[in-house]
Amino acid sequence: MTDADIERVRREMPTVTDQDLDVARRKYGMPSDAELRSAPVPTRPNVEALPQPLSRTPVDLEALARGYASQAEAMTQAQGLATGPGLLVFVSLSMPRPTLQRLVDQAARVKASIVLRGFANGSLRDTVVQVQGLIGTRQVAVQIDPQAFDRYAVTRVPTFVLMREGARPVACASGSCAPADSFLRTSGDVSLDYALEHMRRSAPAFGPPADTFLKRIKG
Repeated sequence: MTDADIERVRREMPTVTDQDLDVARRKYGMPSDAELRSAPVPTRPNVEALPQPLSRTPVDLEALARGYASQAEAMTQAQGLATGPGLLVFVSLSMPRPTLQRLVDQAARVKASIVLRGFANGSLRDTVVQVQGLIGTRQVAVQIDPQAFDRYAVTRVPTFVLMREGARPVACASGSCAPADSFLRTSGDVSLDYALEHMRRSAPAFGPPADTFLKRIKG
């Protein structure tokens, strides 16, 4: 940079006078104590007076869980699962709703139990809401039992498991751990009575327990 450049910059720079400083001071100066005292003080909003969003009464999941637990226990006794043959219907809440409704209706009529592997979307709330809407006022036992899927080697849904009288669940870590001659399993998108008829024809030894449930569904 030469002396000529410095001189040109000096000429182009505006000159700030005392009058300019006085104008800026009046325009951008801090408010006085009197001005601050006279300024309005903002009030806190009344939160309770604000519009409230419309919402339904929250679902009491604990009460519902207790209700399902007691229902399952009562239905176990009423269905004769402690004595006599047993019938389990393995389903998933992701199955088509008409299929689920048909199976739930038939399970209620024959006093069978609906078995789910786990929670819908991993959520207890979603599961309760879906199951509630599915069973309505029907008296049917619904249980979440992933071990039952292992116990009877259930790999697809719907699957129907017919148990002999006296054959009861046992603890199972993985795989089919129920005696092979204690139950009969069949799978397919069929009605409950069709599954029972198929099991009776394919395994005559299971005819009597199959007949027990067929009489209920036809009667």
